[in-house]
Amino acid sequence: MSVLGLFFFAAIVGLTLYVTYWASKRTNSASEFYTAGGGLTGWQNGIAIAGDYLSAASFLGIAGAIALNGFDGFFYSLGYLVAYLVVLYIVAEPLRNLGKYTLADMITARFDQQKIRATAAISTLTIVLFYMIAQLVGAGALIQLLLGIDYWIAVLLVGIMMTTYVLFGGMAATSWVQIIKAVLLMVGTIIISFLVLLKFDFNILKMFSEMKTVTPAGADYLNPGVKYTNGIDTMSMMIALVFGTAGLPHILMRFFTVKDAKTARSSVVYATWIVGIFYILTIFLGFGAAAFVGSEDIIEANAAGNMAAPLLAKALGGDLLMSFVSAVAFATILAVVAGLVLSGASAFAHDIYAQIIKKGQVTEKEQMKAARYASIGVSALSIILALFAQTMNVAFLVSLAFCIAASANLPVIIYTIYWKRFNTTGAVSAMLTGLLSALILVAVSPNVWGPEGTAIFVGDPLFPLTNPAVVSVPAGFIAGYIGSLVSAKADERKYAEVAVKANTGLK
Repeated sequence: MSVLGLFFFAAIVGLTLYVTYWASKRTNSASEFYTAGGGLTGWQNGIAIAGDYLSAASFLGIAGAIALNGFDGFFYSLGYLVAYLVVLYIVAEPLRNLGKYTLADMITARFDQQKIRATAAISTLTIVLFYMIAQLVGAGALIQLLLGIDYWIAVLLVGIMMTTYVLFGGMAATSWVQIIKAVLLMVGTIIISFLVLLKFDFNILKMFSEMKTVTPAGADYLNPGVKYTNGIDTMSMMIALVFGTAGLPHILMRFFTVKDAKTARSSVVYATWIVGIFYILTIFLGFGAAAFVGSEDIIEANAAGNMAAPLLAKALGGDLLMSFVSAVAFATILAVVAGLVLSGASAFAHDIYAQIIKKGQVTEKEQMKAARYASIGVSALSIILALFAQTMNVAFLVSLAFCIAASANLPVIIYTIYWKRFNTTGAVSAMLTGLLSALILVAVSPNVWGPEGTAIFVGDPLFPLTNPAVVSVPAGFIAGYIGSLVSAKADERKYAEVAVKANTGLK
């Protein structure tokens, strides 16, 4: 690592720590800790949402996936981008009108049952852990490459820093770190994309033409089927990506950081533009890495392809650009994991501790203390799990988190808002079925079982698909439907009240 690289790292870390110090002076209540007091503007929250969404999977994982697998890698970009339409048109406004701090708050606005809150909290914590593992794997690989330190030390370093942001700054620090990181990430991506286009004489047709000959896949590189040869498997992954965003707890929490539903909608519009531009640019990141770095060097640096973007930056701009891009990637991971820790801590401290264990009889000080302890616990568990997932592509790991979110959370959100027959039994059935079916099918899938060197364990998978969303998402919806029909009718007056609140914001 050059002196310049260390400077970029130190500058970003110093800036984010200063933001955390600043935010800690303004974080004195549960509302400020969980949602920054609802004081973010539309553009601030929009950039922060984009920052939350543009994770290690987006910058490191997708660039590597496109570089190694061509069009098949671009499926991730398409899925993540289209997902925002679901958030914008179905979830954002009702969620902001009904919720307070967490997803469970929104659901219990209609069903005030502890078992629903507990189930929602468990779902949130599971999703957070999957997502956290992906970010920490990316962080470990990045720092290992740049600083030459052991993977486990790199993961531990990131874990300590992310916990610091949440412990002292809460949502205010996390939001501003996200804003800073999103701006830096877009700058870095635009610079690299410009240099890639420069290499191809700003001729996109020339770029596509040359990509047919620069990879081992040949002309097939530009067609689907290089990696995903099973059409059902591809469709399953896309279902997870498109519908999973609307169930991700750290994204849903962002709608509680603004004052009203109108601001929440404007947040999504800002975020969609930023996210849309970024995912279009991932084409240039992936193609550039394949053409100017080469698949052999990409795989040598990291078997899953997670270092494609930093290696491309070095190939095009030398140590200066690589140092900047790597530091931005590091900031990207720090910001996202801070948001994940906060959502996991909120689920435990607010839903489990304050509302279930203490039955709502808890002081602000006690809840803040519980949230900080939960932050440490979530971080520690994520670090331990990440140590065993070093060779897995981070984009794939995130797609599994999306699968669980789409299977367990989305059915309950939609039914709660739009179906008057939906009841407590249906809510618990949907969440548990979606969650367990996704986890069980992943556990017996080719990601876990396969020939030596291709999966975690050696053996034949019982389930043929790498992503089970095509089964687990319908299972969640069907379980919620059947559970509601076979149990007592819901209180339709409560549904009418919730419908008015969801669409108008009236309390």
